[in-house]
Amino acid sequence: MVEGRLNLEPEVQKIFESIDAGRNFLLSGGAGSGKTYSLVSVIRQVLAENSTAKVACMTYTNSAVKEIEERVNHKNLNVSTIHDFLWDSIKHFQKELKEAIISLANTEDVSKILIDNLNSVPDNFFDNLPDGIQYKEFMRLREGIISHDELLIVANYLFKNYPKLSSIVKDKYKFIFIDEYQDTSKTVVDTFLNHFKKSERRNVIGFFGDAMQSIYEDGIGNLNEYKGDDAGTVNEISKTQNRRNPQLVINLANKLRTDGIIQEPSTDPNAPNMFGGVVKQGSVLFLHSTDGNINKVEEFLKENYDWDFHNSKETKELNLTHNLIAGKAGFRTLMDIYDKDQIIGFRDRIKKFIKENALPTDFSENTFGEVIQILQSGKSGREMNAVSPTNTMRAFIGINAELFEYAKSLKYSEFSKMYVDKDQLLDDKKNDEDDGNKKGSKRDNLIKHLFKIQINISLYKNRKYNEFLRATDYRYNIISIASKRTLRENIDSLVKVGDKTIEEVITDANEKGICIIDDKLIDFKEKKGYLYNRVKDVRFSEFQKLFEYLEGQTPFSTQHKTKGAEFDNVLVILDNGGWNNYNFGNLFLETGLATVLERTQKIFYVCCTRAKKNLAVYYHNPDAQVIEKAKEWFSNGNVIEI
Repeated sequence: MVEGRLNLEPEVQKIFESIDAGRNFLLSGGAGSGKTYSLVSVIRQVLAENSTAKVACMTYTNSAVKEIEERVNHKNLNVSTIHDFLWDSIKHFQKELKEAIISLANTEDVSKILIDNLNSVPDNFFDNLPDGIQYKEFMRLREGIISHDELLIVANYLFKNYPKLSSIVKDKYKFIFIDEYQDTSKTVVDTFLNHFKKSERRNVIGFFGDAMQSIYEDGIGNLNEYKGDDAGTVNEISKTQNRRNPQLVINLANKLRTDGIIQEPSTDPNAPNMFGGVVKQGSVLFLHSTDGNINKVEEFLKENYDWDFHNSKETKELNLTHNLIAGKAGFRTLMDIYDKDQIIGFRDRIKKFIKENALPTDFSENTFGEVIQILQSGKSGREMNAVSPTNTMRAFIGINAELFEYAKSLKYSEFSKMYVDKDQLLDDKKNDEDDGNKKGSKRDNLIKHLFKIQINISLYKNRKYNEFLRATDYRYNIISIASKRTLRENIDSLVKVGDKTIEEVITDANEKGICIIDDKLIDFKEKKGYLYNRVKDVRFSEFQKLFEYLEGQTPFSTQHKTKGAEFDNVLVILDNGGWNNYNFGNLFLETGLATVLERTQKIFYVCCTRAKKNLAVYYHNPDAQVIEKAKEWFSNGNVIEI
């Protein structure tokens, strides 16, 4: 055997059998199996055996990129997200990029590549772009700017139609490894496993992941259509050990898996879930009540099992959606502004009617109110309904009559372009305080500005004075002892937010020089005045609650966001939150739509397997059949009514 391989895990040794045979491979392992450990072992050994070969490693998030870079530091290793890798591979081929976008825009069945008001895009459309085609966090196709979704489609087109591009990438990277493959777009897998074959150059592509953890809608989920024993297929290698979870959580997780992998505790006595050479037993609880009082659940776990809900590093409460968390975490008003504004919903209803009916009317000089009036004029029946608010919208408008009058006064051409989404409020949430920020946050410029203010406040309150001095805009004014005294007085005053509104704190921070109002915030107020006017009157103390949540300082997390993380104590709240994509009741009853059942089972599996010591699942008012299934999964003594 090649030197160094004898000490590798058995699964990694099998991977090298595939590599020696020039075969693509897939390492499938359940939660806590140490897939990243195996990936790092493979990278290190490949680099040791191939001193001149370059290795590309792609993963789903920037935090995962950072983790792998920290574990392997080598000049021949390129770690990136899939999007960054693809863009790096195609960005210099500007002529082909322009041709690809134009061709895709002119193809009827490609709905995501469209240039507004152009049915047919001419071949010379992008000839005069000063910076060529660019990849950014937002899309402006008219200006040659593509974002995440378009990049995947354009890259796939280029690799499909230009085999030479595959040869260039294969020549550069003899090994390409993709972590968390199940979250990768099918388009990306098609690029690597189908279009790469058009080049006769040789390289090996390895996938690492777990089909049971495919919880994102746009991920491929599994590689079943590519797996096999033949030379042209992907060789699957299973990893059945579990290094994270205690025995009782492993037992539950095995009942939830549907792909045949049965996990068992690691044989490594130093694995995190081992103690004294024996696997930890841990605890699993199924708690239920008729009143839905989560505080009572937390008190029960504190008193009987010593859970500390103030320690966000050790204990997490997992809910399906941010909406289910907002009230408990204290940012309900802000959440409703960004996610439940029915005036914005009515505006979108109007936009949909105009688009679907291809109305030729030029509304560029009309207000939103005038557009409503024009569209409703002379209509009745179904057509009138289509341009009128729904009952939910009417109720919202009735409560917010003044806001609706303001919206009607806005120029429709500008109001119709104003994009509002909860990601602008909630993107880039950390699991805990040590978690890193990702690149390209979707937060809007108002929320970013409020973050800057609160960071100043937090650093000062936590006595991190050097960091505070680097963060505050006042640093440019510090020229004497007197100016330092003024800064201290100013920040002392700003910290006392009390009942001040967001706008009052923005103004206060600006006047005191702590956080200056910049061009980005001014632009936001001009272009998104409607949204700004809603947010400005919210108390800043509510934003501080949002800040704590997003910075990982609370025990709350969404079930999707917690993927890849692990905590000593995990409380899973089984509440669909009105989301039809999931149904926890049907999960226990094993009934309902197959796709919903599969999706729910996977998210439940991911949640349960976050627990390193103790797992508790809470279900509000379950029926008798659900309780019977819970007893089968958790055992009789662990199903408790509180």
